[in-house]
Amino acid sequence: MNKRLPQLKTDREAEDLLEGDLSNLDVTQFQPVHFEFEKKDEQINLRVSGSLMAAVRARAKARGIPYTRFIRETLERAVAGAK
Repeated sequence: MNKRLPQLKTDREAEDLLEGDLSNLDVTQFQPVHFEFEKKDEQINLRVSGSLMAAVRARAKARGIPYTRFIRETLERAVAGAK
């Protein structure tokens, strides 16, 4: 029987878990995580309608990411697609 990943509250708890036997760990609960490594050194300020902002926040929430990351990813895809 596979066991679920426990709630880890400290780095020490995570280290202890990783030092143990992980062969019975239920990995079906894991989800991919996207890391952003590029430095964000520019800032923009723009006005949008309330309905657009609500839609952006809803889409970001559905994906489980902050709305600012959702906007940044959308801009990155638009620029990449324009090449």
